[in-house]
Amino acid sequence: MFVDSHCHLSFPELKQRLPDILADMRHAQVEQAICICTQMEEFEDVHALAIEHPQLWSTVGVHPDTEDMREPDVAELVRLAALPRVVAIGETGLDYYRLNGRSIADMEWQRERFRTHIRAAKQAAKPLVIHTRSSAADTLRVLDEEGGEQAGGVFHCFTETAEVALAAIERGYYISFSGIVSFKNAQDLRDLLKLLPLDRVLIETDSPYLAPVPFRGKTNTPAYVPHVAKAVADAVGLPVPELAAATSANTRRLFKLPDVARDAA
Repeated sequence: MFVDSHCHLSFPELKQRLPDILADMRHAQVEQAICICTQMEEFEDVHALAIEHPQLWSTVGVHPDTEDMREPDVAELVRLAALPRVVAIGETGLDYYRLNGRSIADMEWQRERFRTHIRAAKQAAKPLVIHTRSSAADTLRVLDEEGGEQAGGVFHCFTETAEVALAAIERGYYISFSGIVSFKNAQDLRDLLKLLPLDRVLIETDSPYLAPVPFRGKTNTPAYVPHVAKAVADAVGLPVPELAAATSANTRRLFKLPDVARDAA
């Protein structure tokens, strides 16, 4: 059994095919998935998926690279995080990849948004789902300044260095790998995996993006997370069932999900 720790089923290209996607998940033995919120304007749609489908769960937050969207305050994030089936704050973090002529100093609005999410996560006692791109040093710095180790969480779709991964783990965070780990040019990520404790590793699709090999370039779905699991398992020298069991247990521990297989037994 597999768990997809990060997907975007509220996005139109997946939402319009939801019955087929859920059927494909069952066929692929993907028993749970976390549906990630990227802006407050979509929270109701994301949350509705979790309310309507027992295998889905929701987060609440605003993606760091989303501009000109409504900014929540701490109180609103805490209130929404307390709703049934909301298991985390995020997707939040920092992204300096598209500065578009601006300086890093100009991105203070991102850092302030990130601080709001960290404060909400601490208050709500919910983990953070962290996106960091071209911004790892500031991501760790802001986490430290805000006491982010009190919240915990996951660095999702990880593509940073071993140094950053180990620094995140030292702060109590998990590291999640997407279909990128299966790409031919991602040997550095496969090497990195060998340095990480297995009890801190998650797998995800980040669907509809980043479909793993052999589906690279196609629309991604949670049903493809077993292919991510295989790439990770091959990198660390484990059988896929063992890797699947470990990463599923890690995801349930972090997000406080029920163990479907155990409960069914």
